[in-house]
Amino acid sequence: MKKSIEKANILIESLPYIRKFSGKTFVIKYGGAAMVDEELKDAFAQDIVLLNLIGIKPVIVHGGGPKINLIMGKMGKEPKFIHGQRVTDEETIDIVEMVLGGLINKQIVSLINNHGGLAVGLSGKDGNLIKARKKIIKKISPETGVSEIIDLGLVGEVEQVNPKILTSIDESGFIPVIAPISAGKNNQTLNINADYVAGEIAAALNAEKLILLTDVEGIKDKKGNLLSSLSKLKIKTLIANGTISGGMLPKVQSCQSALAGGVGKTHIIDGRVPHALLLEIFTEEGIGTEIVK
Repeated sequence: MKKSIEKANILIESLPYIRKFSGKTFVIKYGGAAMVDEELKDAFAQDIVLLNLIGIKPVIVHGGGPKINLIMGKMGKEPKFIHGQRVTDEETIDIVEMVLGGLINKQIVSLINNHGGLAVGLSGKDGNLIKARKKIIKKISPETGVSEIIDLGLVGEVEQVNPKILTSIDESGFIPVIAPISAGKNNQTLNINADYVAGEIAAALNAEKLILLTDVEGIKDKKGNLLSSLSKLKIKTLIANGTISGGMLPKVQSCQSALAGGVGKTHIIDGRVPHALLLEIFTEEGIGTEIVK
């Protein structure tokens, strides 16, 4: 009986959040261990279906870097990165599109559908969802002190999001699952960082929340303490002093872009925790770092 009462109390605790968020759009970046571990994959799919059933509109943007690396290795091609960005030549972009837009995307769709949801797979090409341009990275040469352009190949960045197709899918009760690839100039396929895609889509949809699943607890200070809530101003300070760096930078920049575009709150949470989405959304404590305006 005690355990049953505890379960009832958990449901009661979540009631205000269900009431508050019903009818709202949540954009969720799905990546890391949550895409690899079978139990975590099931837990994620269950969370998404539950959110949908109680009236929240989830939109999923997924990554897939480890799987791309694995397939490239089997094909005798070694992945190459510059400043954390995948160098993407014409052969690599074919692999990226095959893995992200085909294999991984359809696996996520099937997983959600097997748990009772109605998911639909898309890429940035579908319905002109994402207009992209080739990404340009510059660095200062230590020898000359002159700014140099780094060519990453077929790597893109979001130029514009047309949310019409997502709005139509949401209104029909389906769950969009988006692969972060699109077409740029001359119809060239471009590989885009999934964190950035999620942030831009969240802004275009005027989403209530952007939630990024990662393989860390959240953002930590210099002493390793989890920072449960941060403002945009505090984020700038943490970037300037080097507390936020490396792979966390794209995630934080995605959150900043989303907030600037009108998103209510953004969250960076640990996808290694089963049902991380529910714990962050429906409990007062949460489990990661929220970034607010």
